[in-house]
Amino acid sequence: MFSVRVEADFAAAHFLSHYHGKCERLHGHNYRVRLWCRGDTLDEGGMLADFGVLKGALREVLTELDHHNLNDNPAFCQDPSAERIAAYIFHGIEGILPRFEMNPASLWAVEVFETPTNMARYERSLA
Repeated sequence: MFSVRVEADFAAAHFLSHYHGKCERLHGHNYRVRLWCRGDTLDEGGMLADFGVLKGALREVLTELDHHNLNDNPAFCQDPSAERIAAYIFHGIEGILPRFEMNPASLWAVEVFETPTNMARYERSLA
């Protein structure tokens, strides 16, 4: 099995409506996002996926989030947790990959770091 990963960053503000503590107040993060693809078949050039395509797709989705208040995005239901952000990015990229003639099934996981030590991951279900 092969895997590839690309990374990008974005900055955004949010607050968690159903959290009791300091995170219920408006605050911001410099998020780090890692996108993973997996597969057991390489193309004729010996690649699982083109890094440029993956980085472009990731940047496209992150543009929707960068320098925004994430609570303004209805997809997050007023609670833009790292888990929900990871799922949002995963599904956004999944929808973009066919434009680049890339099989979206190779998309394996998205990791969202709120800090260097706090991360949530959304990955494709095996079922």
